[in-house]
Amino acid sequence: MKDAPLRVRTMSPEEVTLAVDWAAAEGWNPGLTDASCFAAAAQGGFLLGDLAGAPAAILSVVNYDEHFSFLGFYIVRPDLRGRGFGLRIWQAGMARAGSRAIGLDGVVAQQDNYRKSGFMFAYNNIRYGGWVAPLVEAKPTTVPLTEVSFDLIARDDATVFPAARPAFLYTWISAPGHIGRALIRDGRLVAWGVIRPCRTGRKIGPLIADDRDAAEAMFAALVGPAGGQVFLDVPQPNDAAVALATAHGFAPVFETARMYSGPIRPVSLERVYGVTTFELG
Repeated sequence: MKDAPLRVRTMSPEEVTLAVDWAAAEGWNPGLTDASCFAAAAQGGFLLGDLAGAPAAILSVVNYDEHFSFLGFYIVRPDLRGRGFGLRIWQAGMARAGSRAIGLDGVVAQQDNYRKSGFMFAYNNIRYGGWVAPLVEAKPTTVPLTEVSFDLIARDDATVFPAARPAFLYTWISAPGHIGRALIRDGRLVAWGVIRPCRTGRKIGPLIADDRDAAEAMFAALVGPAGGQVFLDVPQPNDAAVALATAHGFAPVFETARMYSGPIRPVSLERVYGVTTFELG
């Protein structure tokens, strides 16, 4: 194996499970249905570095439109690190993205390497976690996300993310075990979100809201009577989102840096109380 070349190829949908398992081993706590969601929404976007018939490195590069890609799952098998395999699959991923601006949520250990590759720091995302007692919604009550026009949800998502991503969003909302809620105020969609079961506890993402009160209502609706261990990935510049997490006794457990390789269209970060997923944006 020492002298074998690394062959980079596209993963099959079934092989995306490997990427999620590797992410779990790195402590990223993926959702129980993340593999099927990602495979359906990012066809052809997962790369595998094959070394003498064995997986050596993985990377995802999802081309959301002609202008924006998102990179994730940049992992080299621990026993093969330091041999250049990460660079090889990275180059293949950059080629897949082409001239698009690329976003990523970089772990602390890799952020200097991303800067050397031309990525610019935008802001930190902080994963908060804690135990929540069962919650009962305060009025006005929310409705199931599936009762809201999907086109409306997709248009709203496109204001808080650098590209429209209806295929991913539809898969995410409808996945088994994923619970989505929405808050309608005076006929307007003012908040919505999804909570999903993970290897440990449950994770809220996304959580989009016009204001703190709407975000609190959505948080209560998503946590619901089950309570338990919950995680929320918060953009650090959104002070109201940080305040929501800390008000519920959550503490930081993980940190990433949102970085971009080029300019992106404006997004309403002040409405993002919970990032959808560090892996696909």
